[in-house]
Amino acid sequence: MPALYSETLLDHFRHPRNYGDLDAADITYESFNPVCGDRIRIALKLNNGLVQQARFKGDACAISTAAASLLTETLLGLDLSAARSIPDDHLISALESDIKPARLQCALLPLEALRSALKYYNCKVE
Repeated sequence: MPALYSETLLDHFRHPRNYGDLDAADITYESFNPVCGDRIRIALKLNNGLVQQARFKGDACAISTAAASLLTETLLGLDLSAARSIPDDHLISALESDIKPARLQCALLPLEALRSALKYYNCKVE
């Protein structure tokens, strides 16, 4: 059984990858979890339809922060269709932790921000 806070989760929480602002981002969206107060903003820079850079910023718990860090690493080099298709269980399993049902919203908040960002971006482009 995986630990509640795996080494992977703790590493991405303590040393988040791709944390910070992204100047001149093509896509930006912030999601908020009113239940716990977590807030995550995802920003993407595109090049020829592929995610060239992905960053996040926010005020969130260890699980949300680690999930956002892992998600931004996953996004690099993907086209928008592949980014849109990242399944919930991919991000959950990448955390290598025993995420309880009450904390699933924390783990999926970055993915919710990404999906909303891509939906908003598609509306602007069409």
